[in-house]
Amino acid sequence: MKRFNSLFSLCAAAVVVSLGFAQAAHAGEVAVAVAANFTAPMQTLATEFEKETGHKAVLSFGSTGQFYMQIKNGAPFEVFLAADSATPAKLEAEGDTVVGQRFTYAIGALALWSKKAGFVDGKGEVLKKGTYAHLSIADPEKAPYGAAAVETLKALGVFDTLQPKFVTGNNIAQAHQFVDTGNAELGFVALSQVYKDGKLTDGSAWIVPQNLYSPILQDAVLLAKGKDSPAAATLLQFLKGAKAKAVIESYGYKLK
Repeated sequence: MKRFNSLFSLCAAAVVVSLGFAQAAHAGEVAVAVAANFTAPMQTLATEFEKETGHKAVLSFGSTGQFYMQIKNGAPFEVFLAADSATPAKLEAEGDTVVGQRFTYAIGALALWSKKAGFVDGKGEVLKKGTYAHLSIADPEKAPYGAAAVETLKALGVFDTLQPKFVTGNNIAQAHQFVDTGNAELGFVALSQVYKDGKLTDGSAWIVPQNLYSPILQDAVLLAKGKDSPAAATLLQFLKGAKAKAVIESYGYKLK
């Protein structure tokens, strides 16, 4: 009986090992272009994706506008997680994606943030009343969060007054960096950059009411270069799952 149990244990171990080798043999990599605002959640998601599927997501972060140009110039990305819905739709219309694979993976939120505790009040009055020399925003021509910041300032009637104070980043990551390093006293950032699990991670912030700017619908799309990639298709399915959605919501995003 002991011998039978030993043989059974050895066989079971062999099955586990063979399954592990089988998963490794079928594991692949997927090149993903990720909008800068989604850096922190995507790093978490990539780790979970690899644990769950064996596939590895190779991530590149930047502005949506820059990624559009890179994709048009032949960059080898297979999946694109944009900071808007217009750019993926444009790529789809131009034949650079797999039709029918585009969906909204997150709805973004804009925040006015300072690394200084108590500097930004809960109603954003600091914009009109505060004493500061620099206001950081992302380039509105390249980054949807920058465009949302401009919309907000115009809705508040302070755009012309504050424009001379602008410190403009190429993307939302750089806009955040300007504030984080003290080169700007405050700035418009993605809420996800300063928020986790229901609270600010640092400093002070005003979560901008969403009636002050157009909804930031962030779409994912399977690019033409990823049409035959099992890893790419699996990643998109993973992003639609409950585990991924919980991570996305924990960073302050809404879901469609």
